[in-house]
Amino acid sequence: MKQVERLATETAREYAFRAIMENIISLDLAPGTAISENEIAGFLGISRTPVREAIQELHKVAIIEIYPQRGSYISLIDSKFVEEAVFLRRVLDVAVIEEACDLATDEDIMKMEENLALQEFYLQNMATEKIYELDNEFHRIIYVAARKETIHKMRGTMMIHFDRVRALSMLTVKDTNIVGDHREMLEAIKNKDKEEAGRLVEKHLKRYKIDHDALLEAHPEYFKTDN
Repeated sequence: MKQVERLATETAREYAFRAIMENIISLDLAPGTAISENEIAGFLGISRTPVREAIQELHKVAIIEIYPQRGSYISLIDSKFVEEAVFLRRVLDVAVIEEACDLATDEDIMKMEENLALQEFYLQNMATEKIYELDNEFHRIIYVAARKETIHKMRGTMMIHFDRVRALSMLTVKDTNIVGDHREMLEAIKNKDKEEAGRLVEKHLKRYKIDHDALLEAHPEYFKTDN
């Protein structure tokens, strides 16, 4: 488990939730890993209660499995939940980027340009972890440009199912085509081309389908089977 710095404004519960979530997405807490309230609380320097509450919250969305008398485990990647997360993101992202085509200011465009310049720099140096972080930030900027930042925050928990597949893809398949996708999406926003922007979001999210077989072959132990 990697250390996550606590923000000054966070309660202990909020910190525990974010720290566990970030470790799940980054695969530092890999699918199938057993977790202990005591160990996590000690590692984070907080009491067991906020850790227990965070685990219960993640259990509600099937990210953590709790088995009486056996303990708690990071859930295996379930394609059904990933598909639902992708569906939700597709519906939201298409609508939001269309709004951004109308509402994005020069400042919003500048922030996207700065983000993309960093993506392209790290792409040249194959720093995939940095690209993943910038990918998240790029999409957040689009939501901000569309005046939908609250929706971006609200969708977060369900996206964990998809986000850890994205992280695994960056590590295993090393799909760096997303940087080119982002460049095209930004050009569509600058041109106020809603139809093209929506089409590019669809193409962007379909990369999960392309990667799935390669991910399953590389890490079958991470995926839930039907039997």
